[in-house]
Amino acid sequence: MTTALPDIAVVVPVKNEADNIFPLVEEIHAALEGKLEFEVVYVDDGSTDATPAKLAEAQARFPRLRFLRHRASCGQSQAIATAVKAARAPLIAMLDGDGQNDPADIPKMVERWRAEPEASREKLLIAGWRANRRDTSSRRWASKAANAIRAAMLRDDTPDTGCGSKLFARALFLDLPRFDHMHRYLPALTIRAGGSVVSVKVNHRPRGAGASNYSNLRRGLVGIPDLLGVMWLMRRSRNPIVESEK
Repeated sequence: MTTALPDIAVVVPVKNEADNIFPLVEEIHAALEGKLEFEVVYVDDGSTDATPAKLAEAQARFPRLRFLRHRASCGQSQAIATAVKAARAPLIAMLDGDGQNDPADIPKMVERWRAEPEASREKLLIAGWRANRRDTSSRRWASKAANAIRAAMLRDDTPDTGCGSKLFARALFLDLPRFDHMHRYLPALTIRAGGSVVSVKVNHRPRGAGASNYSNLRRGLVGIPDLLGVMWLMRRSRNPIVESEK
């Protein structure tokens, strides 16, 4: 493996996803090998199953894989933040750890990111759009309703903000306000920072193994105060135009 700085870091937050570790790590390598210089950064968010052991086994086979562990669960947003801060690459691709996001979409998203003028890439978010979702009907309807409410209130111009497939500059993410569940509002937070969002249709698959850590009720209960909080942040934002230093 080359010691050159990687072009991109694929960050994956996981909690109790032991049976999905090897399949997804293998898919990430198959999708990017020979196309980009990459690293893979997993963060285990306080798993109580064999996830840490599986990550150690995978690291022995795949030297590009690095992983960190939260001693206690801090939530998906904090796991993503830990991974992004640990990444060495300037560009971040984000995936959920359950195997529903397809790593084969990453090169397409990178290509779309590179198609933009270089100056605008610093604050550009490429957001995955699960046009054909492979979820239960109840989850699809709940997501459709949540997206409609969020779009009306935040005007973030994103059809599927809940998709785990996203691509952005590391520096952009580190400049965003962080709070629990903030990963669901990355498009709005990017716009708040003076950036732009481009949605790209991506593949969506059934969950690889195990069960989701979230229910529709839990998402809804935490979503109301989060939505109001992001609305407040949007209204209080200011984006100055900085002139050259005198």
